[in-house]
Amino acid sequence: VQLQASGGGLVQPGGSLRLSCAASGISFSFNRMGWYRQAPGKQRELVATISSGGTTTYADSVKGRFSFSRDNTKNTMYLQMNSLKPEDTAVYYCNLFSAPYSYWGQGTLVTVSS
Repeated sequence: VQLQASGGGLVQPGGSLRLSCAASGISFSFNRMGWYRQAPGKQRELVATISSGGTTTYADSVKGRFSFSRDNTKNTMYLQMNSLKPEDTAVYYCNLFSAPYSYWGQGTLVTVSS
């Protein structure tokens, strides 16, 4: 199983980015997925999850700004990030949970700075 994350980069405060995570080697449709992030010097934290049925949850810090979606036909998940703030700066990791296993992407760096 491989998860390939992409889409990170440098963006100014208030800007937008869309992260993608493509999965291979696993049936995509029936699994719960998530995005996590880890800022320098901090622990990894959960940003958002999406169930196999498409139900999403978000950390309070990103509610109303981030949107998590999935395309089962492309085995790809997306995190649309709007109104970005400097405190969103972190390495973002995608995760796919297929009990009892948890798979991680390699991480993509998002830097929000003027």
